[in-house]
Amino acid sequence: MGQRLTQIATRTGDNGTTGLGDNTRVSKDSLRVHAMGDVDELNSNIGVLLCEDMPADVRALLVEIQHQLFNLGGELSIPGYELLKPQAVLALDAALAQYNEALPRLQEFILPAGSRAASLAHVCRTVARRAERAVVALEGQEALKDTPRQYLNRLSDLMFVLARVLNRHRPDGGVGDDVYWKSERLAQAAQ
Repeated sequence: MGQRLTQIATRTGDNGTTGLGDNTRVSKDSLRVHAMGDVDELNSNIGVLLCEDMPADVRALLVEIQHQLFNLGGELSIPGYELLKPQAVLALDAALAQYNEALPRLQEFILPAGSRAASLAHVCRTVARRAERAVVALEGQEALKDTPRQYLNRLSDLMFVLARVLNRHRPDGGVGDDVYWKSERLAQAAQ
């Protein structure tokens, strides 16, 4: 693994390149750097979500996800290196099963809305999808392990489920719900 940063303003990127963890330099607009940036943005958005009130188990899960995303970013920064293990995908599968089981079935599409925490979880979901697309684009040019793509795919699903969980969590003890899309089909069925 490359050397850890000891200073931030190195000026080595002034020419439009950045250093990878294996000490190679690539253009800042390379697909690898895009994927790394999207994963970093996702991790930062989860950090913002963690500023909100939420159940302790959801908080612990999100903190673990942040660590795994850091592993993923490290893996992306070192071509051919593996930091994100397949067990991390299995952990997301288990969380998806656990949290989905307690939720009511969806009646219709839901809007990315509701409580602030749920809305932030939806932002994380969409950034996870973008990061997944960036990893898939990188896979079109370079060989990658399956785990990064699978992890981001599961994580976006989990963030959708956690948004629903967070819409039901109210610090005042009240109960919230999803914000359903007002579709023509639902309007006609209600008549």
